Amino acid sequence: MKLTDILSGELNAAEWEQKGYQLPKFDIKAVREKTAKEPTWVHFGGGNIFRAFPAAILNDALNTGKYDRGVIVAETFDFEVVDKAYAPYENLSLLVSLQSDGNIEKKVIASVTEALKADPQFPDWQRLVEIFRNPSLQMISFTITEKGYGFNDADLARGLNPVFAMGKVAALLYERWKAGQLPLTVQSMDNCSHNGDKVKAGVFAYAERWLQDGLVPQAFVDYLKDETKVTFPWSMIDKITPRPHQKVKELLAEDGFQDNNYIETEKHTFTAPFVNAEEVQYLVIEDHYTNGRPPLDLGGALYTTRETVDKVETMKVTTCLNPLHTAMSIYGCMLGYTLISAEMKDDDLRAFIQKIGYMEAMPVVTDPGVLNPYEFIGAVINRRLPNPFMPDAPQRIAMDTSQKLPIRFGETIKKYLDRKLDKQNLILIPLTLAGYARYLKGIDDNGQPFEPSPDPMLQELQAIVAPLELGKPDQDYSCLHNLYSRKDVFGLDLYEAGLGEQIEGMVKELYAAPGAVRKTLHKYVSQR
Repeated sequence: MKLTDILSGELNAAEWEQKGYQLPKFDIKAVREKTAKEPTWVHFGGGNIFRAFPAAILNDALNTGKYDRGVIVAETFDFEVVDKAYAPYENLSLLVSLQSDGNIEKKVIASVTEALKADPQFPDWQRLVEIFRNPSLQMISFTITEKGYGFNDADLARGLNPVFAMGKVAALLYERWKAGQLPLTVQSMDNCSHNGDKVKAGVFAYAERWLQDGLVPQAFVDYLKDETKVTFPWSMIDKITPRPHQKVKELLAEDGFQDNNYIETEKHTFTAPFVNAEEVQYLVIEDHYTNGRPPLDLGGALYTTRETVDKVETMKVTTCLNPLHTAMSIYGCMLGYTLISAEMKDDDLRAFIQKIGYMEAMPVVTDPGVLNPYEFIGAVINRRLPNPFMPDAPQRIAMDTSQKLPIRFGETIKKYLDRKLDKQNLILIPLTLAGYARYLKGIDDNGQPFEPSPDPMLQELQAIVAPLELGKPDQDYSCLHNLYSRKDVFGLDLYEAGLGEQIEGMVKELYAAPGAVRKTLHKYVSQR
């Protein structure tokens, strides 16, 4: 059983289906021919999240028989991905959905019609120019991570031959302008807040520098700023797509599926002909298109307003997912856990995040309407975090915690203050913040040292709690004022918010002795 069998005429469909593999229901060759002539969608970033989510929901849309165009993927960073993960398998891949009950769903993804290297050094660049000059093109999109939207003076100075992704996109948009000021939507699908603005800032930086240097006319910049021609909508995307999993590789091998090798590129991209991902997924997109759009709603995407996208993002980041992740990562590290799924079997930790979400954060959540906050948290707690296939670790989630606390908890506290709600309802969120002062010490609940995760403020914040020692309940805790008054860490001065003394008291309990982390966690979770 090989992916290339599907296009070679050697496919034994009955065998694949008997082993639980879902095959494409559409005419792959016809879709490829149609897309080659009249492309509608180019996606930048050919990594695992793209194949597991945007490409997969287009595959579902094609399976309905109501659409006839695929997606062309353009890789801007790691060109080996095209050579090793796309070309040998004729752009086909296998999506393995990892379900919380331990079962897996296997689906062949055939919606990708071409895989191109997005750089002028390759012949593929001329194909991209041709596509961008085609009036049929409706949308370009991105999963290149937030870092991919960056630029610097050196690259801006390279003129129309930039190296960074946003420069390449700006150069291709210039080609589209020259072809007749053709309309297009530039759609980020990366997991960062107000992602459309990040693409817009990058593209505009190049265009305006080129204008300054006399390389492009003012009319090109005007075209980019004309929302009847070019738009940069926001979106919210949520799906965990870890590296190819050994257990999945073994399960596929047992089926006789031969395309189960691991691929690591020189740039340390980890991929495979298969992609494993969690079953739960969300893609909410601002419906602001200038030239039509692929019907991704046929595959489950939700189209809505910018305001609603922002509400969904806020709901996820400040209430229904990210705060729960951070709370369990801080305490998970101190309690010796290395897997999030294992933490979910711990009664104290499970109740901890459940009560933070439902009881403390939910009173100030704004219901976006398109997704129910209670159902979202339910999926997180019951299906996503306990998933045994998800090898996610509290140590990974605890990275850059100082940068996350202002949004994940500070915003909720601010809303309590703004709405004059009773702060006595806040017990476990303060306990999370108290746990941070104990986590910074780098000593677990058994009294053994552990290495806190990388964080740009780690050394500075560790120096604040350095005077504190475990097992000295009568020691001076005044140093904590220098921590919990930090607006840059918590989003507000917690003493001014009326929570500083409460948090200090919890810190004293957490520092009391080995075993105090478990004892204190259990105490407050049980009280709540």
